[in-house]
Amino acid sequence: MKILTKLFLIFVLVFNNVGFANEHLTLDKAPVDLNDQASLQRGAKIFINYCLNCHSANYMRYNRLKDIGLSDNLIKDNLLFTADKVGEPMKIAMNKKDAKVWFGVNPPDLSVEVRARGSDWIYSYLRGYYRDSSRPTGWNNTVFDKTAMPHILWKLQGDQKLNEGHHTLEIVKPGTLSVKEYDVFVGDLVNYLTFMSEPSKVKRLHMGYYVLLFLGLLLVLTIKLKKEFWKDIK
Repeated sequence: MKILTKLFLIFVLVFNNVGFANEHLTLDKAPVDLNDQASLQRGAKIFINYCLNCHSANYMRYNRLKDIGLSDNLIKDNLLFTADKVGEPMKIAMNKKDAKVWFGVNPPDLSVEVRARGSDWIYSYLRGYYRDSSRPTGWNNTVFDKTAMPHILWKLQGDQKLNEGHHTLEIVKPGTLSVKEYDVFVGDLVNYLTFMSEPSKVKRLHMGYYVLLFLGLLLVLTIKLKKEFWKDIK
């Protein structure tokens, strides 16, 4: 009984702390649509060109990109930069020791980051950078304070400043993309990251509908069979 009480108290304290840490954080809704293959393909291109230099995706193989409508030839010709065969995982050349020295922390594996953080968190994070001269990289983030990751997309988004009083962000130097275009750009990337965290999710959900339909038909047949067996018993 004492052990259960202690476990309950630990559970309450942990979740209270989590809630307190995030009570002032409002996340933007990520435009995730795993059936939008055009968005997923754009997101895959963005991921491989911008992210797959420092961040690995060791639990994702290149050939899973065929699930979003890409052929082996398209993958080999346009996206296969860190491997020789489409069956290989999305690894990077940078090792953990060098990453620790350069960034102070090992960049997380992005094939599992959506599961750990959630799509909305990553979408808000990538849109939440602002200039901060006190940081080594010159950047900070409204979602992840004192983040070690530099703003690799700053040329696209431009420079933002944080309005301290209202905790809002304001573009002070436009990038090559408009605000709307940048949101679509990040949305495609997050959509792909969401797909990558569970590539078989769409197929699994579709299979689930057929399973439920089968179980429904089986239930009807079972009820009819039961009535047939028991009709002469009073």
